[in-house]
Order: sequence, then structure tokens, then C-alpha cells
Amino acid sequence: MAKAKVTEPKASRPAMPEYGLLDAPDGNGLIPWRLAVRTLSKSHNYIVATTRPDGRPHCMPVWGVWIDNVFYFSTARSSRKARNLESNPNCVVCPESDNQTSIVVEGVAAELTNRAALKKIFAAYNLKYDWDASPDMGPVYAVSPTVATGIIEFAMQGSATRWAFPHK
Repeated sequence: MAKAKVTEPKASRPAMPEYGLLDAPDGNGLIPWRLAVRTLSKSHNYIVATTRPDGRPHCMPVWGVWIDNVFYFSTARSSRKARNLESNPNCVVCPESDNQTSIVVEGVAAELTNRAALKKIFAAYNLKYDWDASPDMGPVYAVSPTVATGIIEFAMQGSATRWAFPHK
């Protein structure tokens, strides 16, 4: 399978005037996207937040892989998060923090059905977790980011970064 060209998202400061954020070139400057990718790739656990049909939030920990600016995870088809994503594909993904950098990814989830892509995802998943995951376990969702936010602890005013992803 050919490697897709990955476009780096556009970085800027998030709109948070009450927090006294510095201009983008000031402080520590914007967080490089490669640091966010490292956090998203190396995390073991992630929190996925979805919305119930009645509007209440739902958060659950999952395992997953970050590949080419997309987050992939599997779940049981009958799980609350799968049922929520069926009615509203918007979600939030948060990798575990490394106690310095916090990343929050907002995106849209879609069930992955392409066999070649599933094979690639399960190979990465099994390598990362040393576990024999398979399509029999339930659907795999691909969360395509729309926006992400990153903050480095103790440097928030000079590091807070918002990344906007190009529309596909």
C-alpha cells in the first residue's frame, strides 16, 4: 500500500483572550506538529469522548494508533461509543499526557471498511500492544481531525497551539 502524503495542519494560537496568551512568535512559540504527533503516536491509552443521542457526553478509554494524521481504534459494535458515533460522528480524542504536553483532537469518526487499510491498522495495533487484534472484535473507526489543541505545562501563555486541518 502506497504511503499517503500527509499534510501538516496550520498552526496558530487558540482564541483564549482571558488567559493572556502571547503572540504566536513570542514565548516558546507555537508547538511543532511533530511534538504533537509523537505524543499521539506513543500514548498507550486514549480517551474518546462522544455524544449520546440525548446530548449527554460519554467518555471511555481505548487503545489506538495514530497513523498519517488519523486516529484509529476498535470497539464492540454494541458499545455505547459505537452507537453514539453511528448517530453523531463528531468526537474528541485525548492521548494520555506525558505530564508536560497535553493534546486534544477534535474530529469526525467513520467506520473503516477497506481491507488493505484494515490490515495496515491491525498490524500497527498488534505491534504496539503485543496483542492479536482482529476484525472479529468489532468495527474500526478512523477519526479524521478537524482541529487540535496543544499546551505545554508551565508554558501555557507562550506555547498554546491550535492546529487546523485541511478539509478533505
